[in-house]
Amino acid sequence: MANGSIVQMALLLCFSTTALSMSYDVLQFQQRGSISACWTLIKQLNGTGHSCLQNTIDFKFPQEIQPQKFQKKEAMLVIHEMLQQIFDLFTRNFSSTGWNETIIEKLFGELNWQMDHLEAALVEIEKEDTFTWEKSTTRQLLQDYYSRIGKYLETKLYSRCAWIEVRRHILKNFSVLDKLIDLIFKN
Repeated sequence: MANGSIVQMALLLCFSTTALSMSYDVLQFQQRGSISACWTLIKQLNGTGHSCLQNTIDFKFPQEIQPQKFQKKEAMLVIHEMLQQIFDLFTRNFSSTGWNETIIEKLFGELNWQMDHLEAALVEIEKEDTFTWEKSTTRQLLQDYYSRIGKYLETKLYSRCAWIEVRRHILKNFSVLDKLIDLIFKN
């Protein structure tokens, strides 16, 4: 009887690991597609303007955010934090930009979808790990970075040129997100 329980536990563990592995494959495909969709949507936001050259600024993306240095769970948390911060930025006053609100709504939908699916995957991982993201230096660096962007927008009174500069930086963020997705799902 005891041997039967051990065999059942072993089979359950094997099947749950296989199911989690398959769900990661699906999540990778979905995340990559959604990251690409967000990048395309942000590109569609009118971002040209010759008179905006004086607004070029370096928000100093944290050098510590190097995808190859993260473990799978921390990379997922970094992705989630970046998506949340990008979402929060785009909820600010962008009325001076003349951007198509339908595109912004689609962007919100994609960002929400990504965060929801990452949260579901993180719940599974958190059962195994005791990593504390709330006190993470990486999280604080990201929050400081996005705070600088938010303060810049506020200082520039959410002008069209300020938004064009922010848009340019956010597009760069998506290349980091793409590399983080590669890291999470490489075998």
